[in-house]
Amino acid sequence: MGRDNQAKDRQLRRQAAKTARRASYARILIVTEGSKTEPLYLEEIRAAHQLHSANVEVQPGQLGTAPIQVVRYAQQLFEEGDLRKGIRPKSFDQVYAVFDRDDHDSYFNALNLAKSLDGKLRNDDRQPVRFKAIASIPSFELWLLPHDEEIQAPIHRDEVMVRLKQHIPGYEKGAGGAFVATRNQLKTATQRAQALAERFNAYTDPEPFTALHELVTLLTTLRA
Repeated sequence: MGRDNQAKDRQLRRQAAKTARRASYARILIVTEGSKTEPLYLEEIRAAHQLHSANVEVQPGQLGTAPIQVVRYAQQLFEEGDLRKGIRPKSFDQVYAVFDRDDHDSYFNALNLAKSLDGKLRNDDRQPVRFKAIASIPSFELWLLPHDEEIQAPIHRDEVMVRLKQHIPGYEKGAGGAFVATRNQLKTATQRAQALAERFNAYTDPEPFTALHELVTLLTTLRA
């Protein structure tokens, strides 16, 4: 019993310290489908732009990799928090669920669930919370590829990887370094992703689409 109390005390101290470090800008929770590729990329952005980890929390989904499980975990983590991770319940202003189309059966259900939660949850300041799906068709790498070439037609995720490796030799999922390798072309990629978003959206599968430019733009301008 004594050990349990000590562990709980340590967790509470970590949580209190994390809360104290928070900056004045928005508190953002990001839950990803992947356990390495997306978290590493987003953490690279957070570090490069000196965003407090107390303000920007990136967590891989813990209920499974299906899109609906990613959205449900994002909702659960927001509502219940996780003391072990130093996350208090309802301690965010915005929540993002990052997942791919791939061949997931629950993809459209996940989009609809995220949409239904947007503005419906309240945070610890009793303010409505932005809840958004950040989807990519067919995969996360569809966001990286436009840094070097324009995509206008449906493309299989395997072809995306083949082409991406031509621009980033040795690129592998989960290897890290993707933001460093592509950041010089970020403006071009954002423009191309915006152009795609004017023609297609997360529901127009199999047309190429990614909303990652929205999340990346948010993170890279959060302290502006």
